[in-house]
Amino acid sequence: MTSVYDFEAQTITGQTVKLDSYRGKVILIVNTASKCGFTPQLEGLEQLWKSHGDKGLVILGFPCNQFGGQDPGSNGEIASFCQLNYGVTFPMMARIDVNGPNAHPLYQWLVKEAPGLLGTKAIKWNFTKFLIGKDGVVLRRYAPSDKPEALEDDIERALAV
Repeated sequence: MTSVYDFEAQTITGQTVKLDSYRGKVILIVNTASKCGFTPQLEGLEQLWKSHGDKGLVILGFPCNQFGGQDPGSNGEIASFCQLNYGVTFPMMARIDVNGPNAHPLYQWLVKEAPGLLGTKAIKWNFTKFLIGKDGVVLRRYAPSDKPEALEDDIERALAV
């Protein structure tokens, strides 16, 4: 696999989406959780979506329950939580694993393309973020503690390319 466009994923409502449908856009991929200390970042992600979506930014939230069991609900429960509590309108995908033998192929690719601190390939916690350029290649990986608003300059640079 050479770009994000080689993958597909399920939406939170069960439709298959080929990521090739986002060709030419800047994509921010985030593993989310509903009961995490970082969950309020959903609000910041929604603000990025509202301010840059019409300029070509796509945010894809991938719920994951691998870190402290912080997203145990069904896809429907997760979708309702995100919308009701944080007004999320950016695309949410079906819950996946991001680590281990059942990790989604997209995440297997992401961690190879952009290893974490000290070259680690694993996702360490919820709200790890990956910024993908218009060419489908990973530009940068961000730590869970990096707030969405801190990514704005990088997003604007990627959109300007």
